Amino acid sequence: MSGSRISEISLINDKDEYSPNDTLEISVQFQIEGDIRNDFNEENWTKAYNNNDVSFKLKYGIKLTSGGFRKKEIGKSIDTYRKAAIFWTRNPKLVNPMKDRRIWVQVAKNFEPFIRLSEEEVRQELFDFNEKILVKASDLGSGTHKIGADVYASWQKHDYTESDNIKNNSKEIEITIN
Repeated sequence: MSGSRISEISLINDKDEYSPNDTLEISVQFQIEGDIRNDFNEENWTKAYNNNDVSFKLKYGIKLTSGGFRKKEIGKSIDTYRKAAIFWTRNPKLVNPMKDRRIWVQVAKNFEPFIRLSEEEVRQELFDFNEKILVKASDLGSGTHKIGADVYASWQKHDYTESDNIKNNSKEIEITIN
């Protein structure tokens, strides 16, 4: 059994009733918790950097589904990744005056780089998710629909972790299209 998991997935929509020409915007929120999150820390970044293991890639996907036993995919699914680059710097703006820390992590989300100043902020950038998926109400048709999300994440072996694949499903939300 894996020591990492996807936390409870939240589906958040702005309202419960839509007209057929509306567009639904559903936010899918979740976190990756457990071993991988705990092991992604400053001590392990330093060991990994010294062993030339300077890149971490987290692949993840989100798929919205509707229906009972025969679920159909709705909207455009997300299949992408986040990347963390471990690097050494002398930049005085990054070095904590209380520690002589030189190893830092840059997290790229949707190709936009972020450098955070604490371990927990780096973990939040890499392992906390809030993705929006747009669905045309006309694609669902009129009536009441139950919508759920299937989420997966995977990563490869590194100095501080083994490779792993994790999955989870959300509780369904109900929307009405008039």
